[in-house]
Amino acid sequence: MVKHKAKVDERECLSCGGCISVCPVDAVFMKNLRAFVDQSLCIGCSICVNTCPIGAISLEE
Repeated sequence: MVKHKAKVDERECLSCGGCISVCPVDAVFMKNLRAFVDQSLCIGCSICVNTCPIGAISLEE
């Protein structure tokens, strides 16, 4: 079974912080005013994907 992980398109990120506040494992963080996902912590729950107002986060293999 392939585990999907969240990935932020940093060119699209608005730096709203919504994804950071909803991540249940604190895998999302802000760096240089853009959200990033720590792949080692991400559990692939897609909460951040569904929270992003512009679709800048996706789940990838």
